[in-house]
Order: sequence, then C-alpha cells, then structure tokens
Amino acid sequence: MSQAMHFYMDTHDKTNGTFPEGITPEALAEFYKQYEKACEEEGVISLKIHVGFNEGRAFCLNMAPSINAVFKVHQRVGLPFDTITEVSTISPADLLLK
Repeated sequence: MSQAMHFYMDTHDKTNGTFPEGITPEALAEFYKQYEKACEEEGVISLKIHVGFNEGRAFCLNMAPSINAVFKVHQRVGLPFDTITEVSTISPADLLLK
C-alpha cells in the first residue's frame, strides 16, 4: 500500500539568509539537480518553484509523505528555509463551484 502524499510549500528569503544571495537562474538550475536527487531519495516530488531573483525570495511546492521528508531534503542539500507549511491547492473554480 502506498503512502498518502500531501502538498507542502517552503519559503526562502534573502533578508533571513535562507535564499542564496546573488544566485543566477543558471546556478539555480545546477543546484536543482542535487535537490531533485535528494527529493528522489526521500520520496518527495518537486512540483513548482516560484523565484523572485531580484527580490531574493523563493516559494517551492512539493508533494511528500510528510513534512519531515521535505525537511530532510533541505538538510541533505544544505538549503535553509524560513517555513515549511502543509497546504491545499485550491483554484478559483473550486471556490466558486461549491
């Protein structure tokens, strides 16, 4: 029986030292290879990364069996974070059709 998966959003902000200062899109692409490998090892699926390079912020959406699995991925790659929050994905249509 497979384990239930949940959505988690983690946040990173340069003002808190959790977003790599001056990282470029190219450097992020290289780093992401390590992140993706760590995700695979922890049973996490990286779904989307929303990055504001100029602002130094990132919001990452992952699907994982637990918040601990997301934490372990960050720990494996040495990526600090501000928060990891379990979230639900809701579209405007979901809200309007109820």
